[in-house]
Amino acid sequence: MSTSKVSAARVAAPKGGGRRKLSLPVVLLIIAGALALVSLVRLISGADDVTSVGQVSGALELAVPIGLAGLGGLWAERAGVVNIGLEGMMILGTWFGAWAGFQWGPWVGVLFGILGGALGGLLHAVITVTFGVNHIVSGVAINILAVGVTRYLSNFTFAEEPGGSSKQSPRLEEIDKITIPGLSDWMQDLQQHHWFFVSDLAGIIGGLVTGLSLLTVVALLLIPVTWWVLWRTAFGLRLRSCGESPVAAETLGVNVYKYKYIAVTISGGLAGLGGAFLAIVATSIYQEGQTGGRGYIGLAAMIFGNWMPGGMALGAGLFGFTDSLKLRGGAENVHAMLLLLAILLVIVVFWQLYKKKYLTALISAVISALLFTWYLLTDQVPSQFVDAAPYVTTLLVLALSAQRLRMPKADGVPYRKGEGK
Repeated sequence: MSTSKVSAARVAAPKGGGRRKLSLPVVLLIIAGALALVSLVRLISGADDVTSVGQVSGALELAVPIGLAGLGGLWAERAGVVNIGLEGMMILGTWFGAWAGFQWGPWVGVLFGILGGALGGLLHAVITVTFGVNHIVSGVAINILAVGVTRYLSNFTFAEEPGGSSKQSPRLEEIDKITIPGLSDWMQDLQQHHWFFVSDLAGIIGGLVTGLSLLTVVALLLIPVTWWVLWRTAFGLRLRSCGESPVAAETLGVNVYKYKYIAVTISGGLAGLGGAFLAIVATSIYQEGQTGGRGYIGLAAMIFGNWMPGGMALGAGLFGFTDSLKLRGGAENVHAMLLLLAILLVIVVFWQLYKKKYLTALISAVISALLFTWYLLTDQVPSQFVDAAPYVTTLLVLALSAQRLRMPKADGVPYRKGEGK
């Protein structure tokens, strides 16, 4: 390996070698243990719909736009640009996707949704990279601007169409969905027996092979593609070096501005794709405010995943699952999650005691006791808490995972061309 490549690799790699990676058998064992715990909670609480085929299918549909926003944030922040504007880029994606989808069909709508989000990303890149404006300020401005722009455009587009208004579009044509015959029916039959673990596993598999949108398949494939591009190509190495140490990258001949522009534009395009998914697949209509803060939740999923595609996907799945609980027996399902959270906190207590972090263990024990008490004294949770469950989950996950996070070293750090010379 050449000296320059070795140096670039050192730039992109954290000092200390990072954490030891988990092997595939260990990861599968952790997933199986988590599923067994959920199955146990289902049997105790009687909330049989928690892992049903419909629940899992709905959770996947809700997780996709969150995951796409998180994937967009990952691209930008790996290049050193904080992208708080994901929400605004998603909003642009919903409007452009719905407008083009109404005119020329759903797949053209998907393309325009990506372009709409990419325009927002390009604007963010110009403001932050070229003009050096604070990344947070720029992102917030884009979020505000997107709301105003889409409302203005709707006034002379959707408002003039039958079934449309300044706040929503007419109905849109749907993208085809696929179901694997035989396997789907078998999984649904197994799930309805409500057996321990087996029925829960069948519900998850059934949700992945029943009524799956083709755009969902595309979105899922983008996760390994992102990992391969950013961690297995020279292009990805240079891009990540811009987020770790742009000055060192510049001394090695990397055009830092170019890579930041590319990353932030792709970031906006992915967020725009998430917005187009909401309008075209999830609801088949554009509605003002339909993103519902999913851009911010996607950012939280990316942080939870420690700026890695796999961890981000896990976070998006968690938030999507929590969001879907309110759609099918919401109060009962969220009530069952109180028991699950209480048990998880008991595990946290023992882990913290093992790590000799006694204060954290005490706090976790108190919260766990309160959750057990809440669960035992009630049959359902208030409807207001059901609606707030995804956002409460976001806060709890970030609070519990904050200690293990490592963001790119130069993420959000101002950089001016020529500093490395």
